[in-house]
This record gives sequence, C-alpha cells and structure tokens, in this order.
Amino acid sequence: MSRSFQDTIPPDPCAPDAGRTSGILLHPTSLPGWGIGDLGHAAFRFVDWLVDAGQRYWQILPLVAVDDGGSPYNGLSAMAGNTLLVSPEMLIRDGLLDDASAAGFDEYAISRGELTAIYAWKAALLDRAYERAGLPGGDWLIARREFEERCRGWLPDYALFRALQNHFPGVRWFEWPIELRRRDPEALATWREQLADEINRYIFREFIFERQWLALRSYANSRGVRIIGDVPIFVAYDSADVWAHPELFVLNGDSRPLLVSGVPPDYFSATGQRWGNPLYRWDVLAARGYDWWIERFRRTLELVDVARVDHFRAFEAYWEINADEATAINGRWMTGPGAPFFRSVERQLGRLPLIAEDLGLITPEVERLRDELGYPGMRVFQFAFDGDPHNPHLPAGYPPVSVAYTGTHDNDTIMSWWAGLGDDERGRVRHALGVADPDHWSFVEAVMRSGSRLAVFPLQDVLGLGAEARMNTPGRAADNWGWRLADLPSGEAAHRLRAVTGHAAREVAPPELMAPSGGVS
Repeated sequence: MSRSFQDTIPPDPCAPDAGRTSGILLHPTSLPGWGIGDLGHAAFRFVDWLVDAGQRYWQILPLVAVDDGGSPYNGLSAMAGNTLLVSPEMLIRDGLLDDASAAGFDEYAISRGELTAIYAWKAALLDRAYERAGLPGGDWLIARREFEERCRGWLPDYALFRALQNHFPGVRWFEWPIELRRRDPEALATWREQLADEINRYIFREFIFERQWLALRSYANSRGVRIIGDVPIFVAYDSADVWAHPELFVLNGDSRPLLVSGVPPDYFSATGQRWGNPLYRWDVLAARGYDWWIERFRRTLELVDVARVDHFRAFEAYWEINADEATAINGRWMTGPGAPFFRSVERQLGRLPLIAEDLGLITPEVERLRDELGYPGMRVFQFAFDGDPHNPHLPAGYPPVSVAYTGTHDNDTIMSWWAGLGDDERGRVRHALGVADPDHWSFVEAVMRSGSRLAVFPLQDVLGLGAEARMNTPGRAADNWGWRLADLPSGEAAHRLRAVTGHAAREVAPPELMAPSGGVS
C-alpha cells in the first residue's frame, strides 16, 4: 500500500494556514452503478480519478434518505442515510448476497422519474442481506449493536417512522391516527412491538449504508481526498424529524405548520419562493441548549470532513410566511439565532469545519455573522456579470477565505449558461477572461486562478457538458436530481485538470500517490 498524506490536509480548507486547493462537486447518485449511483466499485475508482486529477476535495450533496422526488434537500430525515446508495456488489463481497440475488437488473435501466423501481429492487436486495446477516456469526451483530448505541438519539424514531409509512401507504404522518400524530406513549409502544421486524429491517439498512459510506470515506481520506458534505437549514414537513420532535417546530394543535420558510420577492421572482418547510421554535431550541442541532452536526461530521451550511443567511434573519399564504409576498424578516447558536454547538463539538452558503439576498449583518464566526462564504462565477463593477462574484476580487465555484448544483452547466447569455453579458465575460471564444477550460482556469483558497467545480463543467447534464432547476417540480455519468471521466480529463490546478499554484497529490492504493477489487 502506498503511503497516505491524509494528515497534510487541513480540516478547514480556508484556514489561514491552509494551502490553495481544489475539488469536484458530484453527488454519489450521479456515479455509474446498479440502478442508481452507489457506493461500490465506481465510487472508489472516482476517488482514484480525483487523485490523478490533482483534486483534494470531493463535495457532495446531502446524503440523507429521500422520497420518490429524489431531492436530497427534502429528506425523510436529517440524520438517516440514503440507502438507495447501498452497493449490491459490496453486499456480495461481504457475503450478504450471492451473485444470483443481484442478477437481472440493468445498471443503466433507470432514468429520471423511476426512483420507485429502484426502491423496490434495492429493498428486496437489502431484505435478502438482512436475512443472511441474521445467520450465526458474531461480528455483524457486535458492529450493529455499536451502531445502534451510537445512533440511539434518532435511529429508533426514524425506523418506526419508515415502518409506519409502509403500514399506512400513501398517508403522510400528519394524517395518521391521532394517537400516532400526537405520539401517545402507549400507542408508540404497541406499534413498536407490532412492527418490530420491519423496524429492524430499516435499522439494518441504515447500518449497511453507514458501513459502506465510511469505507468509501476512509479510502478517500487515505488517498488525500476530504469529503465536503451539506447541511440544509430546514427539514421537510413530512419527515421523521418533525414527527418525532413537533415541539421544535411552529405547528398548531393539529400538527399543521403555522409558519413556513421561503425567501422574499426579488429580481428572479416577483412572488418570492414559498418553500413550505416548517419553521423552528428557536426559543425552545435555545432553552434546550440546541440539543437537536448539536446531534445533527455531530451526525453530519461523523460522515464527512467539512460541511456546507445551506441558506446560512437564515441564521442571521429568515423570511417567515404564514402557512395559509399561497406565495412568499406577504412574509416578514425575523431574527435568527445568530452567533450564540454556533458558539453553543462549538462548545459541545469543537471548532466546526463549515462553509457558509451565503448566496441570494445577503446583508451586511449576514456578512458580519459569517466573518465573526470565521466561516468561508461562496463565490459563483455565473453570478458575476450583471454589469456591477462591485459584484462580489467577479473572480478578480475573491477573498482568500472563500470557496469559488463555476456554478453550484442549482445552476445550469457552465457551457449551457454561456450559450444562453446575451451580447452584453458575453462581452463582460470575454473581457474578464481575456479570451474571445472561451471553452469550458477557460472558465475552469479563471476560477482556479482566483484568490479563493478553495475552488470547486461541478464535474459537468470540467467535462464541458450542456443543459442535459443539469442537476437541479430551482422552482421546477420534476426532472431534477437524475443526471448520471454513463462512464467515469477519462484519464485525459484528469491530466488536463491536474495541469490547470498546478498552473494556478494549487496543491496536487505527489506523483507517487497517483497509483491506486487498494479500494475494492
């Protein structure tokens, strides 16, 4: 095994003593795999590609369990993992499946909108693995008991929630019988006993997900690649979090939201965006020492090395909308928990390696909070060319304590963006780049050369892909989150990216570490 340089990568990529580094944004669901991108062979080979390409970070989207819509920002739990990512080939390797069990499913058969088929297929495979894992053999039992003990703060409620969802198909938790909506202790005890086998199956699935994910993360770390995860500030109403902790959210006596999240009208939307997530009772959370949030950050940082905090501005002030409003127009700004919240979490967990997603309507108060906490913000090349010479997204002005992007998961690909620009914007882009006819490498190079200590690129931008490869279009209800690679990127793309990274004076892996050090066979 070749030597590791894991310890040379600072946990905070924008700390004063951090070097200039770069990485790739790609969710594991976009990898080639069985039914959907998974944590098997292709994921390990992608880590090898990152090393060959000189990249030190792999940024992903939330790893949480998702519903049929597939959005990792509308998860069934803030704590539970997405068991759709479990790799059948890894289950075979571990002796929990035989080859015949996983046969008959074309790995490229699933396209957008077919998550239901993946659910059914993966659930059947995991049930077979569950039965086999129950056979005599102490190692699995010991490991599972340790997992259950470590996750006892959220796992029992989540597993019961999923089992009840199956028992009441198509019925959301706030439409369940009143004794379950209100979590009557006797009713919960009865249902836990009645659904014990189903509950155990969901616990097993989470155990297997964590086992496979941590093996992949460990491999990445051993090769000098750190993982950047994601923490959406809000949680879905139809989630285990709201059902298990209704006292933490602004609900009425019938378990319905009184106030919901969103953002006010702006240049992009005359009616704003009404997201609909229930809002937190920050006063209740503060009185409890922010215990739920501490557990959430603890869980996230068990799985990743760094976390991007989505909609960071809401910790300073958030847009509150009455739940009976159809749009976000008639909302109001409310004061968020601010620095005392983060200080409380850090007293329990230590310094948080966070990136503040500070996009959208950002005020001086939000910037002061970000800077007081010392978290890097984000700079996005695609937002820079509105004609304002003081636009903070112009790449010539990126501060070192920031993370630079060509675009995010919510943006179009850089080449599709470029194709859609008007003449005035194109002129400004050409002037900034000093290139008359830019290709995708022109944009990558511009962000690489910026002053940000960390630069991150959606893989689609490095590969020069068009609109067909867009991951998400905000405000569009369907046809999101489904983009996948047919094959891993080429060695030629890795070689070019490594050269661009080095020319921008960003750190790359030493040549002796470029050969794969193991992974899965």
